[in-house]
Amino acid sequence: MNITKFIYYLSFIVLIFSVGCSASGESETGGHAGSAAAAQAAITLVPPKGSLESPTVNLPATNPPLSTAQPATTMQVPTQTITEITETPTPVETEPIFEVGQELTLQYLRDLQITGSEITFEQELDTTAGYTRHLVSYISEGNKIYGLLTIPRVEPPDGGFKAIIFNHGYIPPVNYRTTEGYTAYVDYLAKNGFVVFKIDYRGHGQSQGEPNGTYFSPGYTIDAITALKSLQRMDFIDPQGIGMWGHSMAGNLVLRAMLVEPDVKAGVVWAGAVYSYDDFEKFRIDDNTYRPPVNQDGTPRRRRSQEIFDTYGRPNSQVDYWRAVSLTENINLLESPLQLHHAQDDPVVNIGYSNELAAVLQQNNKVYEFFNYEGGGHNIVSPYFEQAMQRTVEFFQNNL
Repeated sequence: MNITKFIYYLSFIVLIFSVGCSASGESETGGHAGSAAAAQAAITLVPPKGSLESPTVNLPATNPPLSTAQPATTMQVPTQTITEITETPTPVETEPIFEVGQELTLQYLRDLQITGSEITFEQELDTTAGYTRHLVSYISEGNKIYGLLTIPRVEPPDGGFKAIIFNHGYIPPVNYRTTEGYTAYVDYLAKNGFVVFKIDYRGHGQSQGEPNGTYFSPGYTIDAITALKSLQRMDFIDPQGIGMWGHSMAGNLVLRAMLVEPDVKAGVVWAGAVYSYDDFEKFRIDDNTYRPPVNQDGTPRRRRSQEIFDTYGRPNSQVDYWRAVSLTENINLLESPLQLHHAQDDPVVNIGYSNELAAVLQQNNKVYEFFNYEGGGHNIVSPYFEQAMQRTVEFFQNNL
């Protein structure tokens, strides 16, 4: 045996001895290592080819050391706190707040808490075969407001009388008298069984407060709704049977009140004006009885309308503010039926106001009636007065 073979066999014996010792230990998992056959399968011997090359031994693979380029990860239990997890809230659409004229917007008035008060009987004025008339008062926004309360001289029906808040048109406040004007209208309604409450707006007659009109101030509308709420307290009135009647300027008041207060169960407007405010620009109003407000020293008082115009420009329903105050832009709020009357020859309020309102009511599927008359003028006098009043009575009878 030559020296090369001797060294080869000697190396083989040493190798077998080493592997056997290793196989007798425990594995990392706590079990024993594989059998001798498994150990044999893990060894490959390359026989020498006439040189002193050492045999190549491929031992079973072991877990490689962790690489410094890929640090070991440590499992952590995820934690969360309220401050760490936040969600962006969904924006909530709100009505814009206007610095000037906010009180004229429909949303402002609908959010306002308008309540009634006790009605005080100040004086019994007179009695006829059909009714009694009383000078009464109530409180509206801290102002003592007077009015003419006409009560039919019959026993109240079951549930109480139906009632009408009667809203007069423009009369210069200094010329206004509680017992004068509209007597034929009030008489007609009272004789047909309605309690009629013709109110003196703030600043009219003995009523306290500033007479700021109705187109650019909500005061008169608030007075009318407060009158309704006050009537609801009376035990001889049906609290869910109250309507409103309005003439001229009060057309704006009645429709505004109906959009604000659902307890207005029916409305009737004669020769009304200013609903979209765009119509105010188009038709204007020609009332020779108008008296601009003045200060105590006689100088002209700055009008609220001018302040609004200076802030938002002239009426334009494309502007947010004018859309917020427009009655026709908010006609979806109307819940009760409305009846309109207008004379074609009205020299004060153009019939176009009523034509355009009727078109909006029709487009929005609202319950309404519209009667136009060939003549009769601004007050729809004879020979049309009787017909218009009878239609008014029937409408209230059917809807209150």
